[in-house]
Amino acid sequence: MGVHPKIGITGLPRSGKSAVMLKVVQMLQDDREKELRSRGENPSEHKIIGGMLTEPIFDDHDRVGYSCINFRSKEAATMAHRDIDSRLRILGFGIDPDALDRVAVPALQEAMDECEVIVVDEVGKFSVESDAFVATVRAALEVDKPTVLTLHKKSRHPLLQDIRRRDDARILEVTPVNRALLPYKIHKIIRETY
Repeated sequence: MGVHPKIGITGLPRSGKSAVMLKVVQMLQDDREKELRSRGENPSEHKIIGGMLTEPIFDDHDRVGYSCINFRSKEAATMAHRDIDSRLRILGFGIDPDALDRVAVPALQEAMDECEVIVVDEVGKFSVESDAFVATVRAALEVDKPTVLTLHKKSRHPLLQDIRRRDDARILEVTPVNRALLPYKIHKIIRETY
């Protein structure tokens, strides 16, 4: 185990897990850029944060799918959608594991190889349908870099169970009461070693 924490942010659906993670990411990015500037370095020459984001896809106000996005390049692919015709269907969404293989897996590999902080949003019901994604997340957890993941609260997938059992993992739940303060707590935990 390394010195850098693996922070798992969990909570009920639509509890604000991704919003908390994005706030932490922005705080870390701002801190590191300020630190680099104070040393006379150009922050744009550093790959500070990398990994994968998940965003809902809306049609009017209806959630009709989810995209996986490379944090650095912003390349996106639809990993789950009501209109995807697939034998893999979860919660009414057809799943396209190839989208994760094309976008999320290379994004996480780049973060492991070149970035200072790894982010994974979200390890959940859709993303664990890609064996390559699962293997890449497992590999990322073995890299000694600060890692922030959002985790599906109720999934019993072996990957999520293994993350929850790690000695170097801190699993924090987003609630209406702590949603505003949780990013600051996570930021403090990561800054202690980063």
